[in-house]
Amino acid sequence: MGKVTGFLEYKREVEDYKPVEERLKNYEEFAVKMAKSRVENQGARCMDCGIPFCHSGCPLGNLIPDFNDKVYNGKWKEAAEILHATNNFPEFTGRLCPAPCEEACVLGINEDPVTIENIEKNIVEEAFKNGWITAKPPKSRTGKKVAVIGSGPAGLAAAQQLNRAGHSVTVYERDAKVGGLLRYGIPDFKMEKHIIDRRVEVMKEEGILFETNAHVGVNVDASVLKKEHDAVVLCGGATVRRGLPIQGADAKGVYQAMDFLKQNNKRVSGENFEEAEISAKGKRVIVIGGGDTGSDCIGTSNRHGAVSVTNFEILSKPTIERPEAQPWPFWPMRLRTSTSHKEGVERVFSISTKAFKKDIDGNLTGLVTCEVEWVKTPGKRPQLREVPNSEKHWDCDMVLLALGFTGSETTLVEQFGLETDMRTNIKAPETNYQTNVNNVFVAGDMRRGQSLIVWAISEGRQAAHHVDKYLMGKSDLPLKGDGDLPRI
Repeated sequence: MGKVTGFLEYKREVEDYKPVEERLKNYEEFAVKMAKSRVENQGARCMDCGIPFCHSGCPLGNLIPDFNDKVYNGKWKEAAEILHATNNFPEFTGRLCPAPCEEACVLGINEDPVTIENIEKNIVEEAFKNGWITAKPPKSRTGKKVAVIGSGPAGLAAAQQLNRAGHSVTVYERDAKVGGLLRYGIPDFKMEKHIIDRRVEVMKEEGILFETNAHVGVNVDASVLKKEHDAVVLCGGATVRRGLPIQGADAKGVYQAMDFLKQNNKRVSGENFEEAEISAKGKRVIVIGGGDTGSDCIGTSNRHGAVSVTNFEILSKPTIERPEAQPWPFWPMRLRTSTSHKEGVERVFSISTKAFKKDIDGNLTGLVTCEVEWVKTPGKRPQLREVPNSEKHWDCDMVLLALGFTGSETTLVEQFGLETDMRTNIKAPETNYQTNVNNVFVAGDMRRGQSLIVWAISEGRQAAHHVDKYLMGKSDLPLKGDGDLPRI
């Protein structure tokens, strides 16, 4: 695939970015589009490696060498058809995926891997620009009705696949607009929301119905919904946020990251919000949590005009290179520096927050930390231990808790009578994605726990196959590894 000697002739290149001082003035995407010829050169780097481990690295099983080869040869429309055969929304993954496929790239063993994610993004943008992505409603309807609860990537993928099978699909979204955390969690500087809107318009033209401000279990009766549909697919995400139950956690100025990010996205899009304004302008901000959500808080705080931004991570500072205990082609836990980190932040590792400090009026004034170390014992999980005499006081006006999520909300679980595991994920095996309730299925974070967008799309596609099989006795919808007829 690609050019036989391409990996020897071309070095890895990715998109350039607008200067920090320029991009901090707004919430627009700041990647500078690469020339097609440069992208085609990157496609040429894909090796004829015999066994494409990138396939196993990708939760969707994308046919990566195939579309890289088409890009190298300038056959962009064919590349788009191949890409969409396994991925409903490459415009999302091409911007937001951490690219486990690249970590599994054979070239990455001793060189820089192929820029799979950026090639993917360029393919889909070329497809939209040329009008190759159009509505393709099913030729006939089965008469079966399916309700999809949640319009994040899992819900959207399940809905599109089930609609392709000819079922009448309605997506229920509790917020005012479609997209779930794609819309209300991901900052616009990582993905502008018209990217969601253009895809949703195609889905509407294909016959999918969207009901917004429809909170199932609150203003939409779950039992009625179940009765009126032949199948229900739960794709509501793992949205219960992890707190930090320490002294002073109720201080004014301590916020959940998702409250901060969601409100800001509403502000950028001109939507109204009833809660009090959360702003980092002129404040000393500390973000607790070193993952993607923490990174998003850093970029957003700097755009607000924070005086300073500090990022705490309880884990030790990772190595830049792949750790010995995480060999290729597995996903390595190494140091990752995002574009938001490069916009201005002090990163502190091996640190734990012990208490928040507040004034007489309950306003946050600072916090107390200690250094920690992870003690490893053979055969046991590492244990966290406080380093003696390492306490430190930090002045701050705002703390954002980016500590991840603990599982699914209980409303749907209770109203549908669903079984959950110890992590509050809804029980459903990979063999059929079916819950203990006969016609109720589940996909995405509600089933597997907090995970990646690419996993959500994969789960939505897999679940759709099993729902279709449940309704019709068999299904032509693809499972991972099956491929699909090209369709965009």
